[in-house]
Amino acid sequence: MSEQLAPLVVVGGGAAGYFAAIRLAELVAGRPVMLLEATQKVLTKVRISGGGRCNVTHHCFDPGTLTANYPRGARELRSCFTRFQPRDTVAWFAARGVQLKTEADGRMFPITDDSRTISDALELAARQARVEVRLGASVQALEPLETLAPAMSSCGRFKLRLKDSQELVAAAVLLATGSAPAGLQLASYAGHVVDPHVPSLFTFNVKDERISGLAGIAFAEVKLSLGVGDGKERLERSGPLLITHWGLSGPAVLKLSAFGAILLHANAYKAELKINFLPQLSAAQIELELRNFKHSAAKKQVAKHPPFPELPRRFWQQLVVSLKIDPELVYADLSKTDIQSLVVELSQGRYAIHGKGVFKDEFVSAGGVTLKEVDFRRMESRVVPGLFFAGEVLAVDGITGGFNFQAAWTTAWIAATAMAETVTGS
Repeated sequence: MSEQLAPLVVVGGGAAGYFAAIRLAELVAGRPVMLLEATQKVLTKVRISGGGRCNVTHHCFDPGTLTANYPRGARELRSCFTRFQPRDTVAWFAARGVQLKTEADGRMFPITDDSRTISDALELAARQARVEVRLGASVQALEPLETLAPAMSSCGRFKLRLKDSQELVAAAVLLATGSAPAGLQLASYAGHVVDPHVPSLFTFNVKDERISGLAGIAFAEVKLSLGVGDGKERLERSGPLLITHWGLSGPAVLKLSAFGAILLHANAYKAELKINFLPQLSAAQIELELRNFKHSAAKKQVAKHPPFPELPRRFWQQLVVSLKIDPELVYADLSKTDIQSLVVELSQGRYAIHGKGVFKDEFVSAGGVTLKEVDFRRMESRVVPGLFFAGEVLAVDGITGGFNFQAAWTTAWIAATAMAETVTGS
């Protein structure tokens, strides 16, 4: 009987595609589920993410708090996370013999610290659910059939043309092609508006004498303010900061780059970054501390003795020199002008961003199928019934920390559940 039924097709062999295909096959046992992957490798991003450890999800179990980590798609994902959230992801993998651990910053990894643990579990689950995985199956065209078949019919609703000119007829189709241009093209051909993909989660290229030669120096907590274009719209984020050979990185920069991805792309990655190196203190408190130090450490050299233990010594020394303060100067001789200059640099130092770098542990982009054309209760197209979406093919993206994988697991689970309902009538 199952051989007479048109298959349910998932396009894309990444995290979202595999998760959806497994869920779908488990719900429609006896009906063919086919996963098409254009390349010869599946789950590539799973294997290389997190430095090869795979940051599966984040230890944040409140849907409202969770959505704050998504620059785009937060509103749509809110209800989705009430149905499948990180706690469910942990349980799903645990049921398949994979235990996750939580690190200090909330990121969750397999206890093996090996991404193959995750990819192997997904591939095994797919085999057990009898998902047919076809490699090198590049979909060139996706065509809704003019006569839509009833949900329980053995006929299909879509015709798919593959690279080798082979054609498939599918009862329903899920696009889980990530940021691949081919997947977005399929969505566009089907009638969807697609927002162009632009990089998200990247470092800032900054060339400045104040940080030159200081690669590797880190700050536990700073506050960043990004001014793009006319500067009227400023974005702010806080967190650790790292000086690199090419500029600035670290969690604070990555979060800011994600939320500013569209604006920065539109402005050719030229922007002004204001850094508050002592966010726990007001400008007045910084000035007071410098004035107090002027008296309590009067005979100490300014360059060699930073009054703030939070500041790395080498950064302080270079900052002092960049302000043309004599390295031999003692605090007793520190002028009011020098104090004011230090206050400004420490509380709102201005750095020019000249471009973007890369963040090797994550491969995330902003853009995709516009969200207003997708019913997030089912992850189904509002334009073409029977067409579903999951993962990064949607204009949804999160910051680093396991949030992008969680969006993939969640949207895939919901899409697969709805696809199953479509063909079973339940």
